[in-house]
Amino acid sequence: MAYFLAKTDPETYSIDDLKRDGTTEWDGVRNPAAVSAIKTMKPGDTVIIYHSQKEAAVVGLAKVASPPRADQNDARSWVADFEYVQHAKKPVTLKEIKESHQFDDSALVRQGRLSTMSVPAELWEWLQKQGAF
Repeated sequence: MAYFLAKTDPETYSIDDLKRDGTTEWDGVRNPAAVSAIKTMKPGDTVIIYHSQKEAAVVGLAKVASPPRADQNDARSWVADFEYVQHAKKPVTLKEIKESHQFDDSALVRQGRLSTMSVPAELWEWLQKQGAF
């Protein structure tokens, strides 16, 4: 199983929206590195949902529910379906992640504007130790 992090502006589509909908097509990703991450997703992979903007925190979990596919509405984009799993028991902020210095080389810290990325299993394990899941 692989681990990914998907950022979303909670004003546009929040973890609450995903819970309400059950599943969603994760679209709107155009950055080549982020599109590349989506192309490697497989059904069952874990997706850490991260609210961007002022909150800047890990807020929940989803799982990849479909193989990735070309976005029919945007030739530069790929999409995958995500299925809601749970809200974080305790949101973990980007500040906390940065202060740990364990993930200074990760895309989450180095490439702040990247919307979708693979993350190391160590981040998943660290989030669990922080009480997020």
